[in-house]
Amino acid sequence: MDIRKIAKLAHLEISDAEVELYTPQMAEIVKYVEQLKELDTSNVEPMLGGLTLEGERTDTIRADVPLPSFDQTEALAEAPAGVSGHFQVPKVL
Repeated sequence: MDIRKIAKLAHLEISDAEVELYTPQMAEIVKYVEQLKELDTSNVEPMLGGLTLEGERTDTIRADVPLPSFDQTEALAEAPAGVSGHFQVPKVL
């Protein structure tokens, strides 16, 4: 697992010590996900994003209540790139 590549894709700077720390942790995460793939889910009702395949809502865990958040300046301060007050992202098409 290439921790440096993952960090670069996430626009994170990472030290040699962090690479040593995170490499075995990431390997354990991947191992756990592989175990999840082996689970028999044939008796589990399929769902997509909180909706059943028929499009019916499922029970919500909490009410959807707006809460205070970052303002535009604060959010863009953490972005790798911004233009005219918006996030700038690479073309994907």
